[in-house]
Amino acid sequence: MLASLTRLQRYYLLYTGGFLVFVGVLAVLEQHGMPARWIGYSFVFLTISMYAVIGIMSRTADVSEFYVAGRRVPAVFNGMATGADWVSAASFVGLAGTLYLSGYQGLAFVLGWTGGFVLVALLLAPYLRRFGEFTIPDFLGARYGGNAIRLVAVGAVVLTSFVYVVAQVYGVGVITSRFVSLQFEVGIFVGLAGILVCSFLGGMRAVTWTQVAQYVILIVAYLTPVAMLSWSVTGVPVPQVVYGMVLQQVQQREDKLFDSPAELEVRRLYRERAKEYEQKMMDLPDSLSGERERLSSAINALKAGDGQTKELVALERQRRDLPQDEGQARLRWEAARVAAAEASVAPIHHAAAFPVDEVDGTWSQRINFLALVFCLTVGTAAMPHLLMRYYTTPSVREARESVFWSLLFILALYMTAPAYAVFVKHEVLTHLVGIPIADLPGWVVAWGRVGLVSYEDINRDGILQLAELTLNPDVIVLATPEIAGMPYVVSGLVAAGGLAAALSAADALLLTLSSSLSHDAYYRVFRPATSTQLRLVISKLLLLIIAVLAAAVASQKPGTILSMVAWAFSIAGSAFFPALVLGIFWRRATRAGALAGMIVGLSVAVYYILRIEFDGLTWLGMSGLRMQPWFQIKSTAAGIFGVAAGFAAIVTVSLCTKTPEKEVEHFLDAIRRGSPAKDSRW
Repeated sequence: MLASLTRLQRYYLLYTGGFLVFVGVLAVLEQHGMPARWIGYSFVFLTISMYAVIGIMSRTADVSEFYVAGRRVPAVFNGMATGADWVSAASFVGLAGTLYLSGYQGLAFVLGWTGGFVLVALLLAPYLRRFGEFTIPDFLGARYGGNAIRLVAVGAVVLTSFVYVVAQVYGVGVITSRFVSLQFEVGIFVGLAGILVCSFLGGMRAVTWTQVAQYVILIVAYLTPVAMLSWSVTGVPVPQVVYGMVLQQVQQREDKLFDSPAELEVRRLYRERAKEYEQKMMDLPDSLSGERERLSSAINALKAGDGQTKELVALERQRRDLPQDEGQARLRWEAARVAAAEASVAPIHHAAAFPVDEVDGTWSQRINFLALVFCLTVGTAAMPHLLMRYYTTPSVREARESVFWSLLFILALYMTAPAYAVFVKHEVLTHLVGIPIADLPGWVVAWGRVGLVSYEDINRDGILQLAELTLNPDVIVLATPEIAGMPYVVSGLVAAGGLAAALSAADALLLTLSSSLSHDAYYRVFRPATSTQLRLVISKLLLLIIAVLAAAVASQKPGTILSMVAWAFSIAGSAFFPALVLGIFWRRATRAGALAGMIVGLSVAVYYILRIEFDGLTWLGMSGLRMQPWFQIKSTAAGIFGVAAGFAAIVTVSLCTKTPEKEVEHFLDAIRRGSPAKDSRW
């Protein structure tokens, strides 16, 4: 049987078998007393070492190999690499968590991302592969002509990919800080070593073969804990089949819990706290000075009365942590107000599609769901690092086949994420909510140190209520083995899977970033006579710089993984989708139109994200920037405005400018029928 397989298939089959043996050995060693920390070290560092070995073995100085893997990647392996690339930290870590928190609403990510691949197969992949070359700016520069469109495209690639890669690096930091016991900021830079070895040495060639290896690890890691949890709860190790039955149990538990007197009391207290913070902000700056005086008086009273040291220390910490000025107070208190307001809202029933009774609220949820599906769909079809994958296949036919294999490998995860959310929610509602706070399991404290779990006994009854528990969506998958009480080797396996998902996407994104800057900007625009060797040196240097910058931004924790990824998709869709689609299917689209559309679409999306999501820029001393959402649409669906604006700008400006030259028609005929002849603009 092995003899009928290709050499690549045999290599990866042996690799898969070796990894499973490795997991089995660690499981046996855990039973014989191997410390949990060493299990975490083994998974993280040994898997990174494997990726490094593949990266070193795949190193290359050939331009074609570095940028597009020599266009020799078979469809199946390209599909697997795309699956690893696509899953990323967002899908592996964030998707199930989003489904856990939002229930039905979270399915927008599954629908949008899946639909996006349909658009890729129908609208873009075949034509981009016929075009050849290396990058998306290459295509836009050839279709529309001129350096201006290429430079705008480079800027959009940089912004999109940078936001996306920050999310991946953030995921690396979360995983390493929890499972290797490193400080979050240190864990981020440690994880960069694994990212850089692959992309730095071998470019797309190394990234591709590493991603195939990473897919094996991430899919095993993703399926194992939920299968074990399914077996424990239902006796059936296939969660995708039986989670509907568990969902019914979750619904019954929700019906009893949500309207209980204790939960209602907790939500009332949070509403009062939100009003208090709102009043504080209205009374600034007097409220800040009053708070400082109140704490000082309380501290002096305790000192005079020989108060308890614990209370004194707590009050002194509160005084020390007070905002330094009015601007800082406004930002901090607004964040606290929003958190309290969110905790005061009745939770959503997991299976309810649009549960709000008020007309406006129901409309808001529905429009946000549809808007997010749209943004993720067009964002998928315009994501630069994804589209570059279809340059790597030997032919147009295999590019189409790659889309099929990509979907197949990705669906293994997407069909499992809803089951993850339901089974974990069943565990939390059944075994965590309602227990004494003194008896909380160790994983609550452990993940609390990372900043992804928190609780507060706001009603002081000593019992954990659901509204008093805050779970960051990024913790759900990573903490599942601990929540379910599984052996620690499963936790280590999940950590390795999450790290593989984050590293695979980060590798491709960093390569896309450096390629755009070195190939599209430096080589195509400024120094066309640059030697091949110098181009690769510049690409690798830029890759290193960008990686360090991404790590620095990720260390500030700008948002959840999935929210950052959603922003990236909105930006990509707004900047690229109108220009790509109209550039292929509308001959009348002009250079000026495309330039206007890309600038307008990108600007609208970025403006909306900044104004909705960020109230101030502390480093610029700016505050009070937040605006009300347009039509109640959240920042994660900003692309609905950017894409519409981009299409409108391209059509309007194109119709008002001169018809494209005949060579544009020749170009379009060529990419639809065969390989185009190169012209001077390329």
